[in-house]
Order: sequence, then structure tokens, then C-alpha cells
Amino acid sequence: FIGPSGELKTKPTQHSVAALRSIGIQPDALVLRADRELPESTKSKIALFCDVDTEAVTTAVDSPSIYDIPRVLHTEGLDAYVIRRLDLPFRDVTWESWDALRRRVHEPSRAVEIAMVGKYVDLHDAYLSVSEALRAGGFAHDARVTIRWVPADDCETDAGAERALGGVDAILVPGGFGVRGIEGKLGAIRYARRTRTPLLGICLGLQAIVMEFARSELGLEGASSSEFDPATKHPVVATMEEQQEIVSGDGDMGGTMRLGAYDAVLTPGSIAAEVYGAERVSERHRHRYEVNNAYRPQLEEAGLVFSGLSPDRSLVEFVELPRDVHPYFIATQAHPEFKSRPTRPHPLFAGLVKAALDRQDGLHDTRVEETAAS
Repeated sequence: FIGPSGELKTKPTQHSVAALRSIGIQPDALVLRADRELPESTKSKIALFCDVDTEAVTTAVDSPSIYDIPRVLHTEGLDAYVIRRLDLPFRDVTWESWDALRRRVHEPSRAVEIAMVGKYVDLHDAYLSVSEALRAGGFAHDARVTIRWVPADDCETDAGAERALGGVDAILVPGGFGVRGIEGKLGAIRYARRTRTPLLGICLGLQAIVMEFARSELGLEGASSSEFDPATKHPVVATMEEQQEIVSGDGDMGGTMRLGAYDAVLTPGSIAAEVYGAERVSERHRHRYEVNNAYRPQLEEAGLVFSGLSPDRSLVEFVELPRDVHPYFIATQAHPEFKSRPTRPHPLFAGLVKAALDRQDGLHDTRVEETAAS
């Protein structure tokens, strides 16, 4: 649609399809984005000049939410056309669960604000999987999740963390690489631990929790990861033992990451086992560094719970604080956002939203630790 002239133009679509055909791609159907309904005459013209069936030209009118689009395309008949084209068996579509989801998207009964603390927050799409998993966690509890995007650097001091995170219902520390922003993530974790604000850490978020806990509770000054400080006196996070020679030398770093799906065995009665409703789970991974097993006994004695381990118990998969210490303080070395779906929210994200709602309802003890640094 060309605004100044008030006309619908088909030439851009014709040229685009011609360009595709010039490189050997012949579309079987076309979905036309538009801010208004398209007349049948326009669809017929596009079908004629683009050499596709008339019923294969459908309109995707701008909608309030992406979750409305399946209904739009169904109304346009795209799904039925694809089924016929591929000669697949046809069955009636049932929309009850999807319509219930759309109601929770558009008319939620509750709302929470969750802080996302990272170093790429200026580009929200950098955390798209995580932010959508958060929103899906809200759908599970009929709640709208508003994300407060917090640059990690703003949380390096206690005062900065208070300014950046004050008033949020929960905090999420996502994954990442590199040293920039790590001190701010530690500051956000310290704030969440002190104020008993629900916290979920993912990948680097777990490692940052271990680093912050080692510094604050064990008194290990400068405790860090060998990724950020190879010379640290307290490498509470380090490379897997069998890869240390490769990473520390000039060896090829390719193939040194832990990639793909791995099982974890959860501690009965832990927060992790409670939210999953299981004691053995599988999650996808993408990381090179692990909790250093040499520090595990000290960390456990100080109160950090390693609530999920690899089946051979050699790698830490989940850490948390006990419920009587903190209402929801949990992290995983994996990337649970990859398994979240709108109608099947991941339990860790749904658990974070529930903890945020409980905090709103006054069900949590929100006293600030008296031992906090000023």
C-alpha cells in the first residue's frame, strides 16, 4: 500500500517473485503482509503474474500479536491449501487451547516486571529466545510479563544495582561470553540474594552465582572464572579437566564446547526437582566452562546447593539456595529457553513468574540481609 497515492501496488511482489525464480526458486504459495485486507482482484492479479494458484495467495493482515497469526492464516485457507498440495490426510482443527492462549496474551489477569540483566540489552533480539520463554512463563500463570532491560554495567555497585533493579518482581541473568559486564551481573545477583528477589540464572548466570557466592560467603577475594582471569587465585569456574591443555595453550579451540542435549540428575526435594516435577531431566547446552569441582565442598558447606549434577556426578548442572534462605534462587548451566513453547512453557521460567507473583502477594520474606555491603 502506497500511502501518498492511496493505492495498493502489486509490482514489488511481482519483482520479488521474479528474482526468486531467476535463481531457481518457484514459490507454491504467497503470504502477503499488509496493514489492511486485500481485495480478491489484487490476489488474482498477483496469482496470475507470479504463476501460483489463486487460492495459494493469502493475506497476513497486521495483528495485535504474533499469536493471532495462525488464526489469520487458517481463515485465509493457507493450511488447507498446504495439506491438499502435499496430499496429506486432513483433520478438523481444534482451537480451544490456542484460543485460551490468545486470551491470556491479550487479557491477562496479572502483570509482573522482570529485569533482564545483560550486556547486549540495547539489542533486544539478542535475547529473543529468553524473552519469549519469559513471556510464555507468564502465560502459564495468566500474567503479562514486562521486561525491564538493565545493562549489566549499571549494577556494578550496590547503589547502582538498587537504582537499576529497585521495584522489579524478579531478575533473570542470561548467558553470554567475555568479561565485559560480568561485575555488573555479580552485582545484580548480590542484590537478588540480599533482597530475596526471585532470580533465575542461565549458563553464565550460573557461573556468576558461584563467583558471587564464593566472594561474599567464602571470603575468596577475586574469585572468578579462568575465562575472565586466567591468573585468578580462586578459579571457582574453570574449563573441563580434559580440555585444560587445549584451552590454556595454542591448541585448536574448535570442538571444546559442551554442545547438545545432556541429562541431569536432580536432588529430591530441591527447587529444581519441584519445578520440573521430575528427578532426571534433559536440557540443551552450549558452554566451555564449568564449576570447578575443587571448590564444591567449600561452597556446599557455606550453603550453596548443587541441586543437579551430570549422571556421573562430575559436572554441576543446577545450583540454588534452599527455600528457607531464599524463595526462588536457582540457575542452570543449560539453555532451557530453547525448549520453551507458548503452550508448553519451560518450568524454570514458569517457576520464576510464579515466584514473582508470590512476591507481589506478600508471600515472601523480603527483608534485606543485614550483612550486605553498603
